[in-house]
Amino acid sequence: MENITIKIFTSVNQLPQTWDEVASINHFLQTPYLKVLEDSAPTNMECFFIGIFENEQLIGTSLAQYLDINKLESFGERDNCFKTSIRNFIFRNFASHTLFLGNNMITGQNGYAFSKQISFKDISTLMIQCADEIIAYFKKKGIKMHIISFKDFYDECSVEFKKYDFSHLYEFNTQPNMIFNLHPEWKTKEDYVASFTKKYRDQYKRAHKKFDGIQVKELTLEEVISNEERIYELYHYVAKNAPFNTFFLAKDHFSTFKKQCGETFRIFGYFLNDVLVGFHSILQNGTVLETYFLGYDEEIQKENMLYLNMLYNMTEFGIENNYKKIIFGRTALEIKSSIGAEPVLMSGFIYHSNAIVDKFLPKIFKKLEPDVEWKQRHPFKE
Repeated sequence: MENITIKIFTSVNQLPQTWDEVASINHFLQTPYLKVLEDSAPTNMECFFIGIFENEQLIGTSLAQYLDINKLESFGERDNCFKTSIRNFIFRNFASHTLFLGNNMITGQNGYAFSKQISFKDISTLMIQCADEIIAYFKKKGIKMHIISFKDFYDECSVEFKKYDFSHLYEFNTQPNMIFNLHPEWKTKEDYVASFTKKYRDQYKRAHKKFDGIQVKELTLEEVISNEERIYELYHYVAKNAPFNTFFLAKDHFSTFKKQCGETFRIFGYFLNDVLVGFHSILQNGTVLETYFLGYDEEIQKENMLYLNMLYNMTEFGIENNYKKIIFGRTALEIKSSIGAEPVLMSGFIYHSNAIVDKFLPKIFKKLEPDVEWKQRHPFKE
């Protein structure tokens, strides 16, 4: 750790010139995406961009997000029950000021990137140091941070972090990340469909039959802007009905993203009789296709199997454009496994600033996490 220092920036304009070079392995840490966060982050979120320097030369980039839960309209309305009321009470009173080291808006290991080999010991120390600096920044403003969370890490990383500065933190596993490793021999959607067992080939045909009459069209920036209200309405319906939420996107988020990232970020609209009834969005991140937010009209979704068809369309896009894998994220585990995605466990580390609450965090956390029962599907021939 000798000669290594950190500097926290609050604006993309302040970032060193070599930032994108250092963050080249991950689009979610490069300036076009960070500018999206700066210009249209959720209303209850504040973002910090962290530069890691060795002898004043930038060697690492990282991201932190502060969330003010008090500003949230809803934590998610799907599970209306006593447990939800308890969870909401706890969040309002003991977790309303939360700091994430990493990106709370997406699933995956997107928290840092380095241009040289850095030990897990040094990374864990640096991350704790970053958190401490941001906590101090808010303390000066009269805001006491409740929860500090470091997310998301694949198993091989979390095992290493536990040996060092994270050893005293509570490690949590929420729902797995659904990842689809695409078979290199698939060159077309026909290759993909041919690899299904009869049951899942029938599911594919049934979904496509139901989909008849819906037009899918990639939206230009102008079309995203002209459909902004409707896009937000469709996104907001899905987000509000999720089991749990810590933010809602800004209304201009999709047009800002398209403006900043151009061809890297793509939005596909689903039209029935010229009315926008759904959309999905994707980000091209090197050899990985990242699925982003989507939205749909609930009636059309039920009638036309819209969501399942979106999953097939994203998969076919990945195959036809030679991606190695698709990150499908944490929700709707069973249906994602039915198209070929597989669960990959990810860990986070968390602590509470109140020592007494922190002691009981393992018990509290288990009660807050929505229960998800699901059965993994295996759609391909052996």
